[in-house]
Amino acid sequence: MATQSKNPFTWVEIYVEDMSRAQKFYEEVLQIKMIPMQTPGGFGDLEMVSFPWAEGGANISGALCKTKEMKPGTGGTLVYFTSEDCGTEASRVESAGGKILQKKEQIGEHGFVSICMDTEGNTIGFHSNK
Repeated sequence: MATQSKNPFTWVEIYVEDMSRAQKFYEEVLQIKMIPMQTPGGFGDLEMVSFPWAEGGANISGALCKTKEMKPGTGGTLVYFTSEDCGTEASRVESAGGKILQKKEQIGEHGFVSICMDTEGNTIGFHSNK
């Protein structure tokens, strides 16, 4: 098997029950402005609001998604958001309606992480090098 040098990830979807509540949470915690998306045809009741991205950039992006087909929750994939200091984002979680599950902790030479729960019951992480 050949080793790939490029990141294979391109898109992340975080499922929510209440779009406005979830959007407010992520905008407050990450200090960003989310972007309403026009849902592609053929996807039924799907509602999407995307995270900011750079056109042609190397970073992946994603969206909050609301649909009766998929439900938010724990026990599945854990998405980590990059940050300058993961303790900063974690410090905003509770006031935005979420819960801190693991305070900022060093993960050896790989930096630091904090694990939280959003307003929709999804477990998310924040990662930083300091």
